[in-house]
Amino acid sequence: MSQFEESRETLLRCRQEIAKEIVGQQEIIDQVLMVMLAGGNVLLEGMPGLGKTRLVHTISRVFDLSFKRIQFTPDLMPQDITGTSILMRNETGSEFTFREGPVFANIVLADEINRATPKTQSALLEAMQEGTVTEGGQTHRLPDPFYVLATQNPIETEGTYPLPEAQLDRFLCKLNLGFPEGEELKEILRLTELGEKEKGKEKPKAQRVCDRQGLFDMMQQTAMIPIADPVMDHLTELICATHEPNRYVREGASPRAAQAMLRLARARAFTEGRYNVSFEDLRSVAYIVLRHRLVLSFDAVSEGVGADDIIRELLEKHPVKAR
Repeated sequence: MSQFEESRETLLRCRQEIAKEIVGQQEIIDQVLMVMLAGGNVLLEGMPGLGKTRLVHTISRVFDLSFKRIQFTPDLMPQDITGTSILMRNETGSEFTFREGPVFANIVLADEINRATPKTQSALLEAMQEGTVTEGGQTHRLPDPFYVLATQNPIETEGTYPLPEAQLDRFLCKLNLGFPEGEELKEILRLTELGEKEKGKEKPKAQRVCDRQGLFDMMQQTAMIPIADPVMDHLTELICATHEPNRYVREGASPRAAQAMLRLARARAFTEGRYNVSFEDLRSVAYIVLRHRLVLSFDAVSEGVGADDIIRELLEKHPVKAR
């Protein structure tokens, strides 16, 4: 068995373990795993109580990665996230010592990130982009790998601050969590609130499957997947199309969006067990890559036209050309 196949088998086992604790949401699980293979950060949006925190915690356990949770609130300060320098006395006098904040972990869950003020939100920018924290002129390296999985409530809910475009662009993708189906909801209740007849039964718990080296191997295999020139041409065509005149779009996608689409398309090809990026890989990740990067116009907001509607129209206008 090749290393590619071994790494993919490990990924499939991780997927099965995560499914022990997360009912339904299989597409979301797969997409989060793709983001991890691509070495990016993910923004999860959905109403409270849909299992976003449980999903992130379960993934950290399966991959044996350190995990920290930060609850974002309006009074949270940047130093509460990154850490701060404190004055410590010793035998020779006093000196400043850096005390690490909760951002120093492999997986950081930024819970309800849009409930904090923009100043505090921006404290994550350097960490997400560079993998470092600078405090008092000193740069501190974050653990490797490092992922930010942020959750946010829909902006219509009370007490939220919309994330600025510069920070949204740092997230590789944005995933929308929907309400579970009837049978899925019933299964959630069975797993979390065992009834009288089921007392004594042990709740299924995800176990560690992979360590950091195994994750690095998967990431390396993903990064090596080639992309043919026609597929690359289609990628650039889709990104450039977001800048075509459109009364619903004020600003199109950035070059970082093209990088994100390529990385996620490679990750999807890996999860599907293919050795090359296909047109379908690109088009399937277009929604999660572009939906938070398109800046909508007032016309779109007033007429109820969402980013997904615009992306759907874009894909219809730019189909894969016969070659």
